[in-house]
Amino acid sequence: MRLSYLFSECLAADYVTLAGGVDYAAKRRDGVLSLFFEASDGAADWRKNLDFPAAAYRRHGRTVFSAHRGFLSAWRVAEAAVAPLLADPTLTGITLVGYSHGAAIAVLSHEYVWYHRPDLRPRLTGYGFGCPRVVFGGAARRLAERWERFTVVRNLDDLVTHLPPAVLGYRHVGRLLEVGERGRYSATDAHRPENLLAELLRAERKGSRA
Repeated sequence: MRLSYLFSECLAADYVTLAGGVDYAAKRRDGVLSLFFEASDGAADWRKNLDFPAAAYRRHGRTVFSAHRGFLSAWRVAEAAVAPLLADPTLTGITLVGYSHGAAIAVLSHEYVWYHRPDLRPRLTGYGFGCPRVVFGGAARRLAERWERFTVVRNLDDLVTHLPPAVLGYRHVGRLLEVGERGRYSATDAHRPENLLAELLRAERKGSRA
């Protein structure tokens, strides 16, 4: 599936708003569940974006890794809503997609699915468009296997994809795919959905002519 189409789906999805302003949408086609997570669209989301001290992500009382505290909080809200969908034994595949704030939630949901649905690992894919850094410290390397099928999509110069700063210990996970040209947009304009979509389409046109 073309990334431009997937990103357009993410932008146009009919989202359900959960407590604290977390937004998700679910679609199912031929046994494959697609979950979409929306970009920041309110003050609650922005408070989570700026709540960037690292916090422990715990499972069964044990710390698995540390991550951006605000994004962890958002994922915990989303997890309660989407866990029953992800547990469906009739699923044949899962695709997780998010943009900006939603991309950070997609990072954490991808790890959740990897852990809870080992049967679907070969058919698990994730995409974070304009994705900020989420995972803190050495976990990005130590647990790299969990995000092998996750792709961070960056429009070159996109400021959000460089936050929180790496100097604070945050790292991207998965594969980093860069589109666009350096200097074409300002650091904030490179993050705008219409500009990211334009660069995805441009890259796909170039690829089709190769």
